[in-house]
Amino acid sequence: MQKKKCTAIVLAAGQGRRMGTKTQKQYLEIIGKPVLCYSLEVFQESEIIDEIILVVGKGQETYCKKEIVEKYQIQKVKKIVTGGEERYHSVWNGLKEVSKDGYVFIHDGARPFIDQEMIRRVYEEVVQHKACVAGMPVKDTIKIVDTSEFAEETPDRSRVWLVQTPQAFENNLIKNAYKILVEKEEYSVTDDAMVVEKILGKKVKLVRGSYENIKITTPEDLDIAGVFAKIQKK
Repeated sequence: MQKKKCTAIVLAAGQGRRMGTKTQKQYLEIIGKPVLCYSLEVFQESEIIDEIILVVGKGQETYCKKEIVEKYQIQKVKKIVTGGEERYHSVWNGLKEVSKDGYVFIHDGARPFIDQEMIRRVYEEVVQHKACVAGMPVKDTIKIVDTSEFAEETPDRSRVWLVQTPQAFENNLIKNAYKILVEKEEYSVTDDAMVVEKILGKKVKLVRGSYENIKITTPEDLDIAGVFAKIQKK
């Protein structure tokens, strides 16, 4: 079967307020290289990904073009687009640049440690199921709490996963779902899979990512990322 076109939408428009730094988290450095560059380089080297659409904050377009894309020679970047007020607005702005046919991989630019095997696993599952997300089974017991933070329920740990990115979809499927979301704005969603699940009623396949595939959100995450990056360099 002939491979269909695959586009990676990399989201780098977040404000990163929990990091507590003036520099946004995606531009902070891990052993001398911006967080954002790590995932971009993996997509650049991937035989599966054909092009990249980079979504950045308003006013950061020129900086990203010169200091990220050109400096680190990320030649697969087809376009740099401006993000929106919320994450789903940013995703929609990226999706509008994606062609009708093929598959789209949506990835948080603040997750630097994706790898080629993860991309391959996600690709194999999206071809089969049309919608899949990277994730990992939780290691700890999870509690569902009430509004006063008293435990109400303890879900079966064997059925609970930490959801990551990339999240991959057939292009038409995810574009149709996001079009409805943006037009109605009646849904509360925290990731792309929820858009497909809630709006289209489509089941989404989970595929193993990696416990190292962390999202840089707090200063502690940056410290951990530095350890992972040093191990990868060895």
